[in-house]
Amino acid sequence: MSLPAGFTHLSVSRGIRTSAARVPHKPAIEWAGGRVSYRTLTRRMNQLGHAVIGRYGLTAGDVVALIAPNRPEYLEVVAGLSDHGLVVATLNPRLAPAELDAIAADCQPKLVIIDPALGALAEQVRSMQIAQLSFGPDYEALLAKAADTAPKQVVPEWARFSICYTSGTTGLPKGVQLPHRSRALVAMASAIEYGCFGMSDRFLSLSPLYHGAGFAFAAAAISFGGTCVLYGNNDPAAMLERLGQGDLTGVFMVPTHFKRLFDLPETRFDGLTERHGLKTIISNAAALAQPFKDQTVQRFGPGLLHETYGSTEAGIVTNIRPDHILAKPGSVGTPFISMQVEIRRGDGSLCSPGETGELFAKGPYTFNGYLNRPEATEETLVDGWVTVQDLASMDEDGFITISGRMKDMVVSGGVNIYPAEIEAVIAKQPGVQEVAVVGLPDDEWGERVHAFVVGGGTPMAPTGAILDACRAQLSGYKVPRGITVIDELPRNPSGKILKRELRARQD
Repeated sequence: MSLPAGFTHLSVSRGIRTSAARVPHKPAIEWAGGRVSYRTLTRRMNQLGHAVIGRYGLTAGDVVALIAPNRPEYLEVVAGLSDHGLVVATLNPRLAPAELDAIAADCQPKLVIIDPALGALAEQVRSMQIAQLSFGPDYEALLAKAADTAPKQVVPEWARFSICYTSGTTGLPKGVQLPHRSRALVAMASAIEYGCFGMSDRFLSLSPLYHGAGFAFAAAAISFGGTCVLYGNNDPAAMLERLGQGDLTGVFMVPTHFKRLFDLPETRFDGLTERHGLKTIISNAAALAQPFKDQTVQRFGPGLLHETYGSTEAGIVTNIRPDHILAKPGSVGTPFISMQVEIRRGDGSLCSPGETGELFAKGPYTFNGYLNRPEATEETLVDGWVTVQDLASMDEDGFITISGRMKDMVVSGGVNIYPAEIEAVIAKQPGVQEVAVVGLPDDEWGERVHAFVVGGGTPMAPTGAILDACRAQLSGYKVPRGITVIDELPRNPSGKILKRELRARQD
């Protein structure tokens, strides 16, 4: 490909390095045990790249697997190795050994960098006879001997930056290949849209960095001279106290975080709006129930909450901004910066406003296809448009509402039923904190509608009253045949509801 003179390829590391030139002594990353400046971060990125290539003989395009919980070295590994054209597969540190075997067979890593505290996984890596580097003394000794010079080779922006394995809510995880360009542009667009990734901002990173959104927002925090604050305490009371200390301007949370916070007594939020310094709260990874949106506005204040919809494959697809978060209940907003969104019927034609169909997205944040899965890539990339088989509708104003996964659609008596419509009605009932609607096998109808409900805060309405509300607001065939009250909905580490586990209960 012929490029114009002076063309510069986009990359996540370039944003970090530019920040180091502007504010070298400013903290780039903070955590409970300390902080690292931009100058130190870029030095360590340089050293790691040279050290890994020198010791293990890796070349551009080789895969390095990273298996660790959130820790300060995480960002330097991904950004530093990517500067040399190495591809980092960011893996869930909670993988079972058999799951790790399957993923390693898929991505064929030449090196595994691992947290030594992950004893079982570390043993599994050793048994696989893959080169292994552990954080701690070995890692630090390797860096200390390496050169501190910036890499000189040019890595094309469309080359692979990382591989994220999908959470596998419907089956085995797939390796999503993400290019440098899409990750850099996600950071830039996020800085514009959310307003909390500037040089004066301090962003709290709660979510796992191996997850696409968790890494994307953490990387955005250090791409423009801000500070990424890593926080690993999952205790909701401690989390709330940290959010209220006044030094943070942004935070990304998944629905699990919201639920844990709002399970706390309401009195714990007294005076919070005066204490916190937050400009932005971002929700992503799974649908945020409307009651949680209402509580966020009530307890943190208006003008803060954004709910973002997207996928690992497509990047950020839509965002609903704070001024519409209550005015458009259930909606995930309008297309994100530079994104195109279409809602299509089964024959490919465009749906009318309010009509449910399959959501397709197109824009600069998309993936390079699945690793070793050409058939799956072809199903997901249709004429340049990405679909992850989510059902959605768009209203007259262009606001999009997600109805659920195509695989989660209930077909009862040959009629399509969209769970989100039923969930929206149940979520409004007194004391209902969360709800998930699934189809359970039925001898007569094929599937029957069933709701799983989680209560919290105030006493929950009796199930009979909830069903009466459904009858008053929904067609008869959409009314659940039964309701099961449970303590919590099953979720994967990214916060997505595992409806297959609910269906397996056969209530």
